[in-house]
Formats: sequence, structure tokens, C-alpha cells
Amino acid sequence: MKKVLINARKEDYENLAPLLEGIHHVVLQEDGIYEVKLFLPDNDLDSFIEKVRPLLDLRYRENLIEVSSPDFVISPYLKRVEEKTEQPEKTPIEELLDTTRPYQRLDAGKLVLTSIAGIIALTGLFLNNVAVIIGAMLLSPILGPIYGFAINISIGKVRDGLQSILVLAALLSCVFTLSAATTYLLHLVTPLSLTPEILSRTVVSPIYIVMAVLLGFASVLALARGMSDLIAGVAIAAALLPPTAVMGISLVLIRESLLPSTVLVLENVIGMMAGALIATLSLRIGPREYYEQIAAKKYIARTAVLIIILIALLFGLSILLSTPPI
Repeated sequence: MKKVLINARKEDYENLAPLLEGIHHVVLQEDGIYEVKLFLPDNDLDSFIEKVRPLLDLRYRENLIEVSSPDFVISPYLKRVEEKTEQPEKTPIEELLDTTRPYQRLDAGKLVLTSIAGIIALTGLFLNNVAVIIGAMLLSPILGPIYGFAINISIGKVRDGLQSILVLAALLSCVFTLSAATTYLLHLVTPLSLTPEILSRTVVSPIYIVMAVLLGFASVLALARGMSDLIAGVAIAAALLPPTAVMGISLVLIRESLLPSTVLVLENVIGMMAGALIATLSLRIGPREYYEQIAAKKYIARTAVLIIILIALLFGLSILLSTPPI
């Protein structure tokens, strides 16, 4: 249930009044400003906001729309309204955008957390210890940038989407550089063995692209539906964190495997971007205004073409690398 507070001038309230008929609401008037308070089921919020925005002239500072989530509301009427709502909950667009903003900038906290996760993953790889590798995935903040990319592109905010991808590239570069440097230093003082956990991530296959697309789709679907981001985050980190650490290991110990391990990381990144974008389209996440919808469709089409080209190139490269020499 959402609480909606609308402030409107008299002229705008006259336009708004017909829309409020049939909706339980309270109106207060003070100094020529009408304050309308009402409660809506989550599923009805988006359609209601789309109807209200054209009726309010938001160039005036007196006019505003505020949406919040109350801890609880005691009202038999509202309880009956909520019980009648059988559609799955849909998160408002504004709330989705708010969740992506922290992943449009790179800060020390993300770098430190990613660095620690990378070192833990590297340790687990050399120890051939799956439990340690999973522990690293729990720390990694890699899910956020992919989620931010998909949401912002679907809204038509290309710059914000690109900023999320740049943050992801910086985090993965940090893991790669730290893994290579740590491997080099360890190699100077002690023999390092190539464990099955390492070697398994130096093999490429087109099937990884399909897996990454499904993983990106499922992760964004889970987050958009308000499900736990921990499970989705671990799944994303599983596909990116250890393979990126293996890239660093390959640079130092097995340079012939550097290209396959790099292709594997790119397959996972591009595949998850594609799956995440497909999920936003399936959920019909997009801007409210008509002209913004037209622009968003144009950006989505261009992004889709670029992703398809990259997937085709990676698909062909993975087939070439996975084919044994004659």
C-alpha cells in the first residue's frame, strides 16, 4: 500500500477533482492550496501517477506529488481494497531509479569491498576451496552496475546507463589487476599449483552466453519484484568475480589461457547485460511521458543491436577457441 500526497493550486485541483471520484481520499485547503491525501495498492500507483501528472502544472512549486510507504494503516476500507488486488506487485519507476543511483559512481567503499572479495576469491581458487569462493561472492557489489545499466537504458537515461557500465569495468579491472599482482608476488616466494577451480575457468563455450543471458534476466526480475538482492548478487558474482581473478592468474602463470579466460568474462558480462535488458522489457519498465517513451525505444534499439553484434562475435570466438587443433 502506498500513501500519495498531492499539493495543487485551485486551478489544478479543478482538473484533478474528476479523477479522484471513486477513490477514497481526504482534501484539506489552506491559503488557496489543496492538499489531497489518499492510499493506493502498489499495483495501481503507476497508472494513477500517469493520469495525475498531465493534470498538474509542475512548473509551479506549489504543485507536487509525494509517494511514500507507510509502516501500517488501520482502515477496514483500505484492507478490503488491498485484498481485491490480485496482480503481482509492481515497483514504481521512480523507486527503481533510486535504487540504481549508488551504482552510477565509483567510490572507495565499492573499491575496497571488491578488492577484498577479489583476494578472497583468489585464495579460494588456489586452495581449490568452493566455500571460500562463495564467501567472496557474498561480499562482491558487482550486481548493482548491471542492474543500473538495464533500468536506465529502459528509461532512456543512456548517460546513467553508461556510467553504470564504467563502474562495472572499473570494479572488474580492480579484481584483475589485484589478482595478477598478488599472483606474481606469491609466485616469487612459493610454488603455485593450477587447481581444477582455476583450469575450469580457462575453458570457453557458447553455452556460457546462454547461461549469462538467463542469469541476467532472472536477477533483474528478482530485484524488480522486490525479492532478496543477496541471491541475485551471489549469482552475478559467481559468473564474474572468479573468472576475472583467473584472468589475473593467467597473465602471470598461464599466458596461453589469458585469451580464453578473457573471452569467458566478456561472454558473461555481455550476456548478463542482454538478459537484464530483456527483463526490463518483459516487465514493461519505461518512462511515463510519451515523448520520453519514443526516445527510450530508440536508445533500446541501438543498444540491442550493439549487444547482438558483440554476442555474435563472442559466440564465434568461443567456438574457435573451444575447437581442438587438428
